Amino acid sequence: MFRRFKATIRLLIWTTVAIVAVLGHPNLYVIAIRQSLAYIRRDWYRAFPYLPIPDLNYLRFRMETVYGTPDALPASKDLLEYLRWCRTQRSLWV
Repeated sequence: MFRRFKATIRLLIWTTVAIVAVLGHPNLYVIAIRQSLAYIRRDWYRAFPYLPIPDLNYLRFRMETVYGTPDALPASKDLLEYLRWCRTQRSLWV
């Protein structure tokens, strides 16, 4: 339980950093909100920490595949690049 609490705190801190990074790029607001909503785990209100956040196991898996360690936190530059990529991919669907 403590490990999950610690991971949740790290996620909330990183989320704050991510919001600050995106604030400087108004053209990414819509895609940032869409992607945030897409990653919220289903039934988030039924399990601790009772917050609409992504599944922590999924995030650990993604961080390990991208950065080589499950405890990594993405750099703001990587987040902005990912959001730009998502926006480009979404425009190709239409």
